[in-house]
Amino acid sequence: MSSNTDRHGAIAQAVRESGRVTVQELVELTGASEMTIRRDLDALSAQGVLERVRGGARTLLLRGEEPPFALRAHEAVDAKRRIAAEVSALIADGETVLLDSGTTCLEIAHLLRRRPITVMPLSLQAIHVFGEIPGPATLMVPGGQPRGAEGALTGPLTLASLAALRFDTAVVGCCGLSAAQGLTAYDLDDAAVKKAGIAATRRIIVAADGSKLGHTAYAHVGPSTLLHTLVTDTGAPADEVAALEDTGTVVKAV
Repeated sequence: MSSNTDRHGAIAQAVRESGRVTVQELVELTGASEMTIRRDLDALSAQGVLERVRGGARTLLLRGEEPPFALRAHEAVDAKRRIAAEVSALIADGETVLLDSGTTCLEIAHLLRRRPITVMPLSLQAIHVFGEIPGPATLMVPGGQPRGAEGALTGPLTLASLAALRFDTAVVGCCGLSAAQGLTAYDLDDAAVKKAGIAATRRIIVAADGSKLGHTAYAHVGPSTLLHTLVTDTGAPADEVAALEDTGTVVKAV
């Protein structure tokens, strides 16, 4: 594989899918040397992506929990960047934009910071992206309590910030999306923020890689009929894409 990012993403996915992998299995998967794989595993362990064990690595995840931000950041990187480019293209200069938390929305932040828009990001990491280099974007910062490694903002102050404003477009991430079950999240507080954001916005764009489609987390955000556009990747399940289009959602697979 051509880069550390590609290799780390492949290792993270293999560990997540299998639960446990050996160094030799990862050598065969990536074509890298044992020494390189061992360095990769040490680095990913330090980031909280996996647990290092004798001869390989195993997952830190319990079934049904949200994957750690460090693990999600390594998954479907190319797809997330294509999704981010398409979402950016859908947003016009001068819009007011609400930008959800999550790894895909963080990729979107890197593109939107170069645009003359007004934006309210809902994570500390995305706020940092907009604030680190002065640019044409006007940054609004909500209140709230940071949650997790990405600093996703939740709680009464976040909800109050959203209730006081109206946005042209909300770019929303998700943990699960289906035509039957709608938009869902792993965390009740996160679901409440997404609901408030949707209520304060004229147009809802969901940005989600194909692995999220057809899956359901336990905290319900709203029916799929609320969504105007879904931007996903070409690996999204065709039956779920068709079902979402039947509910009126415009689906763009990139």
